[in-house]
Amino acid sequence: MALPVPAWAERLAVFDLETTGIDVETSRIVTANISLLDASGTAVSRLDWLADPQVDIPEQATAVHGITTEHARSAGRPAADVVAEIVAELRRALAEGYAIVVYNAPYDITLLNREAVRHGVPPLEQPSPVIDPLVIDKQVDRYRKGKRTLEVSAAHYGVELLDAHDAGADAIAAGRVAQAIAAKFAAELDLSPHDLHEAQVAWHEEQCASFEDYMRRTKNPSFTSRRGWPESPRRASA
Repeated sequence: MALPVPAWAERLAVFDLETTGIDVETSRIVTANISLLDASGTAVSRLDWLADPQVDIPEQATAVHGITTEHARSAGRPAADVVAEIVAELRRALAEGYAIVVYNAPYDITLLNREAVRHGVPPLEQPSPVIDPLVIDKQVDRYRKGKRTLEVSAAHYGVELLDAHDAGADAIAAGRVAQAIAAKFAAELDLSPHDLHEAQVAWHEEQCASFEDYMRRTKNPSFTSRRGWPESPRRASA
């Protein structure tokens, strides 16, 4: 007999960014999505943004998400307005009792923080509870081999992802992956949202330490993992 799905998975806010690059300290937001999912994974509310990041979008980034510099400049809204609205919507979702699902949270949450500071927007302060399916999946199914990108994890958990690297498609798929993990590992994840948040802080630290040890033994003796979940501390040089 299947266990009841943990209560935190019955309604979720989901969040994703597509950006100009991979460095959270310097990259800018191009597109964003915040949606609300019900217990079936259906999006009952959806907000999408296209920003003018005020910098050129590298060809490598355009190849991922499809947004060119020209399109962002002509159709995007001012970055400061977009960042302020994203922060406000996440703050509202948290105030309404939603947990926020973010796949690989330290990327999106940290980059949003840096963008908020850059544009003079009061940033989210220690947002909680956050649900990171990547961290949770590595914890509950730690010996599964292969990559754990959103596309791979969605396929593993039977979640449809038709338009990868579209912020809305990725955000909603991440929420559904979180719900699928919650259903499969109901006993292990039967925690309050805030207890699960705190557990992920510890799990992420353990995962970073393990990866750091592996990299130092096999490839680079001086390799250092970037710590911090769901938000990475600012680099000293940034």
